[in-house]
Amino acid sequence: MSVGRFQVMAMLQAARAHALGLDDKAARSWGLNRAIFYAAAKRGFKSTAPLKSAVRPKRMEAAAEMPEEFHLGDEKAYKAESEPLVFTFGGKVQTEEEFKGRISSRFGRSYDKAWTEALELMENFDRELLLSQAKFFEQVYKPRRDQLAAKWSEMAAESSEIPEK
Repeated sequence: MSVGRFQVMAMLQAARAHALGLDDKAARSWGLNRAIFYAAAKRGFKSTAPLKSAVRPKRMEAAAEMPEEFHLGDEKAYKAESEPLVFTFGGKVQTEEEFKGRISSRFGRSYDKAWTEALELMENFDRELLLSQAKFFEQVYKPRRDQLAAKWSEMAAESSEIPEK
């Protein structure tokens, strides 16, 4: 399997969250959440028809039950009600298992090496940049996304090869 932009976004966002103080599990949930968010934004969020007046009270009631917001710098996501800290998007919780299935499994045995690289990359940027959604996207993710996807795909392919005897 190859590593694509989706996996790069998830890894870099997780490393960013870790650099800003989230523990590993919460950071991976954040990373996956943000990758899903940006993918949905790129495709365009599903539009909904205007609400009819009879439906409006139920919709307003549901809005009152919205999950609690969590802010990482100037970016926000919704917290799942579960403990410890994990995030939700579109009613689905971004769990450790989903991160493994959608992200780390793409790296094979090279995941730890790629994770370390992502963490070290964050050390090159000051806290102010990491706290800014726009600056992070433009100065960290965007210039490196294709390079990292290619590099990490190659690492994953090499780690899955069976050595010749």
